[in-house]
Parts: sequence; C-alpha cells; structure tokens
Amino acid sequence: MNENDLNNISRTNWEALEAMSDEDIDYSNIPPLTDEFFEKATLRVPATQARNLIQLDSDVMAWFQAQDVEYKTLINSVLRQHINNIRERLR
Repeated sequence: MNENDLNNISRTNWEALEAMSDEDIDYSNIPPLTDEFFEKATLRVPATQARNLIQLDSDVMAWFQAQDVEYKTLINSVLRQHINNIRERLR
C-alpha cells in the first residue's frame, strides 16, 4: 500500500452493501478453500498491530479488565514496573 492508495476515495456503495443479506451475495466466482490452501496459508498481521500483539491467559486478561482503570494502560504500567525492578536489581 502506498500514499496514493490511502488517498483514493472508495467507490463502494456502502448503503447497498449493508442492505444485502447473506443470501444476496454471489459466491459463484470464489473457489472453494481446500485443506491444501490452509496448509500453505500464513497469517499476516500489519506491522503496527504485530508490534502490540500479545497472548495473555484468559484469567489474566479478565483480572486486568475487572480493575477500575483502562486495562491496557494498566498492563503497560505493570510491565514497565517489572522492567524497572529488573534494571534496579542488575545495577
């Protein structure tokens, strides 16, 4: 994607698209997804998202979300404090 791609105005009729039901969609020109396709497929996450991609156990995530603060900010603060504690011990 380049700068020109970002400046192009979509010619999609979003209202008509939103009004369509699943039954109205023509899938006839889309080939079926085979097991071979999925064996060769790779997940590509945009770089901006990949930088912030982290896997947390569901109970850990639930605990942070249950706090009365923005949970992502809290996770960042906890990790930063952990880093600082390690740096202090290494001095």
